[in-house]
Amino acid sequence: MKRARFTEEQIIAVSKAHEAGAKTADLARKHGVSEATIYNWKASSQWLARKIAAMGHTVRIIPAQFVKPYVKSNKSDIIDAAAIAEAVTRPTMRFVEIRSPEHIDLQALHRVRDRMISQRTCLINQMRAFCLEYGIAIHQGAGKFKADLPRVLADESNDLTSAMRRILASTFDELRQLELRIAEVNREIEAIASQSDTARRLMTIPGIGPLAATALLAAAGSAPQFKKARDMAAWLGLVPREYSTGGKTKLLGISKRGNRYLRRMIIHGARSCVTHLDRSRYHLGAWLDGLQARMHTNKVTVALAAKIARIAWVVMTKPGASYERRDPAFS
Repeated sequence: MKRARFTEEQIIAVSKAHEAGAKTADLARKHGVSEATIYNWKASSQWLARKIAAMGHTVRIIPAQFVKPYVKSNKSDIIDAAAIAEAVTRPTMRFVEIRSPEHIDLQALHRVRDRMISQRTCLINQMRAFCLEYGIAIHQGAGKFKADLPRVLADESNDLTSAMRRILASTFDELRQLELRIAEVNREIEAIASQSDTARRLMTIPGIGPLAATALLAAAGSAPQFKKARDMAAWLGLVPREYSTGGKTKLLGISKRGNRYLRRMIIHGARSCVTHLDRSRYHLGAWLDGLQARMHTNKVTVALAAKIARIAWVVMTKPGASYERRDPAFS
């Protein structure tokens, strides 16, 4: 009997047949396979998991990097299947949460926004470089650039050619259209944040606004996959890497594992807190003052980001919980 991979349609058909009481041997003969491997489904894994779970089956998704250590030699479908079968039995194995379509849609919205932000930066840098070719230097920063470029285009005394003026004008129009689209996506994200109870509770945490709250909601849902708050901080790559041996503990910089976009959002929020938080009104103020007395500001920012992630875990896992500001005198 030949060995082959199931397609997504075959897997769903087999699951439905199992649900109806068909025997495994009959299904194998019908599809002409003796073994099937669901491996490395990438973007379709969430869709496939939801379809099979809806039929009453228990579905677990394993990240590919956690299966790889169990592949002992060469790679083939059968070897991959054996590695998956071994990995799934490990008591310490970590699985991916099956997310709802709403959370996937929200994450897609964030990814579209992030892509447009990158495109905006590329357009500004390109136009600034074009101007430098003619000896025209424009100040750094998107705001200053958008204020200065129209004046540069209106100045007939500079060395810009008519062709370059047309190129810059059309690219600047493209930039303005892109910013309108970014503003539209921002409004959509803010509307979602205002309608979600979890997002509203997350926004009570210092340093978390609509963007970070909805990004957390899209990536982690209600965070059931984390047993404790530190697990969520570790998942975001905000805890030190460890390289210990011979009984000697050695901690390195933060691991930077996981979702880079979400980690960036949390760190940006923490940085704004370090700079602008009214420390006389929050019990975090005394803690931040103590850290800044002995650490660089960047380390303080990351430490606060890790604490924000832990607080977020509590808010997400406990229904109705929100951040409660405590007066420093009672901390």
